This record gives sequence, C-alpha cells and structure tokens, in this order.
Amino acid sequence: MLARRDFLIGVIGMASVRADAFPSKPIRVYVGFSAGGGADIIARAFGDVAQRFLGQPMVVINRPGASGTIAAREVALSEPDGYTLLIAGGSETACAGHFRKLPYHPIRAFTPIMRLARLGLLINVRSDAPWADVKEFVAAARKEPGKYIYASAGYGSLAHATMLLFGEAAGIVMKHLPFSGGAGGLVALRGGHVDVTVAAESESKALSEALQIRSLAVASAERSPLRPDVPTLHEAGFDVDLENQKGLVGPAGIPRNRLQFLHDALEKAFHHPDFVRRCRRLGIERAYLGPEAFGRSLSRVYSQIGHVVRRG
Repeated sequence: MLARRDFLIGVIGMASVRADAFPSKPIRVYVGFSAGGGADIIARAFGDVAQRFLGQPMVVINRPGASGTIAAREVALSEPDGYTLLIAGGSETACAGHFRKLPYHPIRAFTPIMRLARLGLLINVRSDAPWADVKEFVAAARKEPGKYIYASAGYGSLAHATMLLFGEAAGIVMKHLPFSGGAGGLVALRGGHVDVTVAAESESKALSEALQIRSLAVASAERSPLRPDVPTLHEAGFDVDLENQKGLVGPAGIPRNRLQFLHDALEKAFHHPDFVRRCRRLGIERAYLGPEAFGRSLSRVYSQIGHVVRRG
C-alpha cells in the first residue's frame, strides 16, 4: 500500500512539473508597425531561428498604429508570464510618451530581455532628386520654408523625432506626413508624394539597391558599417545623434527564472549562423545587449529624445 501511495505521489509530482514547464505554448511577439518595416523584418528573421531553442513557435503579431504604442500597450498590460513579448527600443519606448499621454510608462512598464539590433536612421530622397547631398537639400529648404514634405513612421515616432532634431539643427521648416510604419513612407517617397523620408537600413535596402531612392545622410554619430558610403549628419555640420535599436521586452514583473530561460534561449538564437546570415542579407546590424544593459540603453535614449521634444 505504501509503495502504491509513493507511486501516485510521484506521478502527480511529474504532472505538476510538466504543467509548470515553460514554455508550454507558443510565445507571441507583438510588432507595433506594419509588415515590411524594420521591426517586423527583425521579428520574423529572429523568430524563425529562436523557436528552435525555445521549443515553441514564436508567433509574430502586427498591431500597427500610434507610433507603435497600440502594440506596446497590449504587451505592457498583459500577464507577465513570459508568453507575450514586444519588439521594442524604437518609437514606442523612446519618444511617443513625450508627445502624448500613454496608458503605460515607456520604460518602467517593461522587462528588458535582450537587444538584437541597432538600425541606422537614413534620410532618403528619390533617386532623381536634384540634391547631391544633405547640404544641398538644406539650402533648398531654407530658401522655401514649408515647401518640402517629409514622411515618418507616425506622429511621435523616432523618425518624427529625428526630423524635428534635424530641422532644428539645420534651421529648416518642413511639412510632416505620418504613416503607420517606415514602409508606408518609402512607398510615398517612391511615388513622389513626399520629398524626404526617414527609414532604417533594413527598410530602405531593397529600394536603395534598385536605385529608386538615395540616402543623403544617417542620423547616427558614426557611419553605419552596413552603409559606409552614407555620411553622418555630423559630417555635414548638423548636431544630430539618434539611432533605432530593436530588442525583445515583456511586461514588467516576469519571474526571474522565466526571464533567465528566455534570455539564454534567445542568446543562442542570436549567435546562430542562420540568424547571422539573415541579418547580413537583410542589411541588419546585430548588436547584442543583455537585460540590464538593454534597460540602461532604453532609459538613455528615452531621456535624450525628451530633451529634443522639449526644445521643439
């Protein structure tokens, strides 16, 4: 009788371990921008590799709109069980909160897991545009304030903040046409509906290679290793230093053991040759940061953008 009781206790214990095993179902990864944008490209390229190490699929869910804050809100208010993540580090955490009141705090509402990439923000024009470089564009814009239209990934987006800072540094005034992601602005640029747009390297790569658009400058402090031919705004004499980083976060309060499991599994995927090759092909600069370092980086950019917006 004792042996039978011990056996039953053992079976119940094993069932409990299986029930508590993580992850035991697919992990949802929310993207706050439309398909084809930089965040979406990274999420799908990484998710296909990461699921091999997680033991469960990573399902990418697009919730475009409001500069990424629709998706961010859904994740911030979700159960902190590790099953709902967000591609973050761009507009939804860096600057949208400086333009409007949000139902979540852009930094404190999330648990940083890992940074995946750093995307240079390119200022693009059509290939047949009359300006040879960014200085010529600035000279034209100064002569006719308000004539030129720029597209961004949305009101309050990182692209919007970049153009505000660029406009302030260059002493120019332009009209703003917001979209729900970087891809929409590129389509509008190609179609001649706007004169300038800001987009990540991965977003603009195909059109650039097809010679349909040209990149006048990058907003980072240094030239991108992926586009060493594109000068920085600093080189042209304009004090602008912004870049778009992409990583995975979850809602605040994810249990430490689950956070550790997620980080360790995702770090293996980050270094896997398949992801390395995909990033090279897609024009994505891999840039790893662990949970604490990624959290500090998110806070730094958030503060930096705040200064930009307040000055505007």
